[in-house]
Amino acid sequence: MERSVLQGLAAFRWAAWAWMAFVLLVSPGRLVRPWLAYLLVGLALAYTAACSLVWRRRPEALLHPAMVVTELALGAALLLFDGLVRPAGTVFSTGQSLGSVWPLTGVISAGVAFGPWGGGIAGLALGASRWLSTVLNQVDDYGEGRGLSITSTAVFYAMAGSVFGYVFVLLSRAREEVAAARAREEVARTLHDGVLQTLALVERRATDPALSRLAREQERDLRAYLFGDRQAPATDLGAALRAAASRFEGSYGGRAQVLVPDDLPPLPPVRVEALAGAVGEALTNAGKHAGAGGPGPQGGVNVVVYVEEDQPGRVFCSVKDDGPGFDPATTAEGVGLSRSIRGRMHSEGGGAEVASQPGAGTEVRLWVPCA
Repeated sequence: MERSVLQGLAAFRWAAWAWMAFVLLVSPGRLVRPWLAYLLVGLALAYTAACSLVWRRRPEALLHPAMVVTELALGAALLLFDGLVRPAGTVFSTGQSLGSVWPLTGVISAGVAFGPWGGGIAGLALGASRWLSTVLNQVDDYGEGRGLSITSTAVFYAMAGSVFGYVFVLLSRAREEVAAARAREEVARTLHDGVLQTLALVERRATDPALSRLAREQERDLRAYLFGDRQAPATDLGAALRAAASRFEGSYGGRAQVLVPDDLPPLPPVRVEALAGAVGEALTNAGKHAGAGGPGPQGGVNVVVYVEEDQPGRVFCSVKDDGPGFDPATTAEGVGLSRSIRGRMHSEGGGAEVASQPGAGTEVRLWVPCA
C-alpha cells in the first residue's frame, strides 16, 4: 500500500514540477532575479528526479524524516523567495506564484509520514512561508482580499496535509484488518481438520466430566476465534473476572475469590477483555502449577483476585494464590506469561509482574490505564 501511495506522489510531483516550469517559461520578463528562480526550480527538478530513483530502489526511504523535511524546506523556499524574484509590490498582481503546486507534495508526504497532525503543521508552515514572501516583496497593502488569499493558502495546505494523513491512517488500519482476517482464515483451514476435531473427540470419549467440559469450552472458544462469531466484548470487569474464576473452579477444583469495588472507574471493553484474559491465564497457571495437593477444595489452590484504582486513571489487579510458589530467578518464563499476560497488558498500555518465592505462593500483578 505504501508503495502505491508513494508511486502516486511521484507522479504528482512530476506533474507539479512540469506546471511550475511552464509558469517560469511564460513569465521570464516579470522576474527581477531570474537566476534565483531558475536555481530553485532546478533544485526542485533534482529532488523530483532523486525521489523517482529512490522510489524504484527503496520506496520506504521517501518517508524518512530527513527526506520529508528536505522536501518541505525546498517547497518553503519556493514560496518564500517568490517575493524576491518578483518586482517589488507585485507579488499579488503577476499571476501564478513561482512555487505553484509543487510544495503541496511535501505537505502530503508529511501527512503520510507523520500523520494528520504532522501534515497539518507542515501545511501551516508553508502557509507562513507564503505570507513571508509578501513581506520580502515589500507589500504594504493587504486589502481587496489579499490577506484572505494568503490565509486561504495556509488553510488549504493545512487541510491537505491533515486529510491525506488521516486517509493514510485509515488505509493502514484497513490493511491490518484485512491481513488479520486472512491470517485467521488460513489458521482456520489448518486447524479445522486437526485440533478442533481432536477436541470434539476428547469431549465425546473422556470419562472425566471435568476434562470433557474443558474440551468443550476450548473447542467453542477456538471456533469463536477462528470463525469470527465471538460474542460482544464484556463491559463489566467484575462480571468478566467472575466468569474467569468460575471456569478456573470448574476446571481445576480450586477456589477463586473475586473482589471488585463498586466505585471502580469504567474501562473500555477492549481493556476489560484484555484484563479478564490475563487474569484467566494467571488462574490457569495457578491451577496447573500450584493446584495439585493444594489446600483448596478437592486439593486445589485458593486464589484471590483483587482489583482497585491504585493511581488516578489506572486500574490495578492482583491474582494471588496460596500454592507452593517458585523462584523466578531460576524458572524460565513460559509462553502463557509472556504472551497471554504480559502481551495483553502491554498492548493496552499497561504492564505485568510476577512475585513469588518457594513456600509463599505466587502473585501476578497487572495494571492498565482507564482511558
